[in-house]
Amino acid sequence: MKTTFKTITYFVCLAFLLLPTYESFAQGIQQTIVFSGVVIDGDSSRGIKHANLYISRAGRGTVTNEQGFFTMPAMAGDTVVITRLGYEKKMLIIPQRSESAYSVVIDLKIKARMLPVVEIHPYGNEEVFKEVFLALRLPEKRYESMAKNLNKQSMAIMARSMPMDGNMNYKFYMQQQIQALNNVNSMQSIPLLNPFAWAEFIKSIKRGDLKRKDD
Repeated sequence: MKTTFKTITYFVCLAFLLLPTYESFAQGIQQTIVFSGVVIDGDSSRGIKHANLYISRAGRGTVTNEQGFFTMPAMAGDTVVITRLGYEKKMLIIPQRSESAYSVVIDLKIKARMLPVVEIHPYGNEEVFKEVFLALRLPEKRYESMAKNLNKQSMAIMARSMPMDGNMNYKFYMQQQIQALNNVNSMQSIPLLNPFAWAEFIKSIKRGDLKRKDD
């Protein structure tokens, strides 16, 4: 009788000792879920690539892909920290769920950070600047050549001796064509500002073309 009582007592104690372990194991199986979703920009709703998701208690994490999607194992009650350079940090707690999967859309806000004004100077202080400025020697020959090339008389000579370019020649040719069309049914006029016409007129006088027409 005593042996039977001891045996029953032993199994009862063993059951009470193993019960918490079994419950924890069963609870852990139920709480393990597949955590997935997408991290987007809160202003443009575009996926944020390379955003970091980290569970400090479990010591694991993941990174979003090029479209902002992610997937990782998690436990109910875990705190997920979402970070990305240029965005504000966000925290998310995995809720208790009966399903084995949990999907979310996480929007991050852009973190505006005002940087202090940085002024860049070539010299450390005013004294160094004065010393460098007083010791500065300008290339005088270069400025002499510049003043010579920009002389008004030299520029006037270059302007008179410079030949006509393609644009000017084309413009002169088109003016001659328009004038020829205007004078098809009338006596050809002599443009006063056309040196070529004056030269042709003088040649005709020397040849005596006007006298022949009068005769």
